[in-house]
Amino acid sequence: MSQSLEPAHLEERKRTRPAWAVLAVVCGGQFLVVLDVSVVNVALPSMRTDLGLGETELQWVVSAYTLTFAGFLLLGGRLADLFGRERTFLTGLGLFTAASLVGGLAQEPWMLVTARAVQGLGSAVLAPTTLSIITTTFPEGPERTQAIGIWTAVGAGGGATGGLIGGVLTSVLSWHWVLLVNVPIGALLLVSAALCLPLRRDELARRLDLSGAVLVTAGVAALAYGIAQSTPHGWASWQALLPVAGSLAALALFVLVESRTAEPLIPLRLFRIRSVSVANTVLLTAGAATLPVWYFLTLYMQNLLHYSPVQTGLCFLPQTVSVVLSSTLSPRLMKHVDARLIGAAGGLLAAGGMVWQSTLTVHGTFLGTILGPGILTMTGAGLLMTPITAAATSRVPAPEQGAVSGVLNTSSQLGGALGLTVLTAAASGRISSHAQSGVIAPEELTAGYSLAFLTGSAFLLAGVLLTALLPKPVLREE
Repeated sequence: MSQSLEPAHLEERKRTRPAWAVLAVVCGGQFLVVLDVSVVNVALPSMRTDLGLGETELQWVVSAYTLTFAGFLLLGGRLADLFGRERTFLTGLGLFTAASLVGGLAQEPWMLVTARAVQGLGSAVLAPTTLSIITTTFPEGPERTQAIGIWTAVGAGGGATGGLIGGVLTSVLSWHWVLLVNVPIGALLLVSAALCLPLRRDELARRLDLSGAVLVTAGVAALAYGIAQSTPHGWASWQALLPVAGSLAALALFVLVESRTAEPLIPLRLFRIRSVSVANTVLLTAGAATLPVWYFLTLYMQNLLHYSPVQTGLCFLPQTVSVVLSSTLSPRLMKHVDARLIGAAGGLLAAGGMVWQSTLTVHGTFLGTILGPGILTMTGAGLLMTPITAAATSRVPAPEQGAVSGVLNTSSQLGGALGLTVLTAAASGRISSHAQSGVIAPEELTAGYSLAFLTGSAFLLAGVLLTALLPKPVLREE
């Protein structure tokens, strides 16, 4: 009997080992992508001092990455479908690593901001392939859900550990190393990917919708710029209204182009799948709330609590553990509980954490102000992301997994980029309205940060309401 079962057992081992090796490599790529959203936050004060960055330039060190990342994700997803996911993974990782080297060696503000933008472009090519490789490697069901849970945990952990890694590197070496550290890691991943990822040769037609990529990127960037201009000039000013109007026109033209292009950047028919359209909207709102958390907490801890970069980074460790544990727990819960309930509960926990975080004070402490809200927010975020991602990728044809993965990443990162802009505008408006004689008191800073967290909680609550629209059969794990 054992002899008859042995071939099947060996076959399963042959199939499983490479699959989990592939998962390790693509999760490494995802870790780098999300890490660089937050790793520079702790280093921002050092960058400002060393390069003489103004407030606008300082924000663009973060926004240049997130905007190009969000704007070109759809193109990255389409590249994966047309030219092969593995080749696209290697290309994006190579571009990201090269840009990290240039940014780490930057001596001028423009050089740093430009390198960050190119990093974002490399990430946009790389990120969609990580999820699409997983969804085409693992069969639909509990195994794929488990893999997605690990992918989500690694990505969320990358964002949360960015503060610690950035703090240690900034304190021990210099801010340059928050970017240079990507070079050896990227090189190691390139070698591992070349060995583990099979280069398939069954590509589709090689026609790219570059006009669509340009339109959606321009639309996103113009919208973020218009929102940012509302703080110094007001919403009724031409400085704010003109970019917003241009953004709406570009995005409307993008939809028109996509509906008439033979090989669109993203097939609009995918949005007729309710799980895809609803899940992307939920991820947009979740990204708008959770990704800016690390930015504002970093400013609060360094500007008001006067923590060192290392202390600031260490304060993010409980958040890292929380989001990793909840992300890996979520697939197990989905076997027994309606995943819509898990996602909604996660969103409510995260929103509650951000409301709690909004009670921060000038004389806050780690135990009294940061620890509890951070754990609650990140636990909720981990429970929210996995079922929503699994819902969006269910029952999507393999040739279009890259496109759907690109849209999913776009929703999350676009939400983060726009959320950072909206929350920064809200905080700056509150601070400006309270400031006296151009001098910003600590109480005014806390008032601004508080409003930012409350605004983020509103985004999360909107996402919770939307989870009710997800179709139950798609989410049910048998």
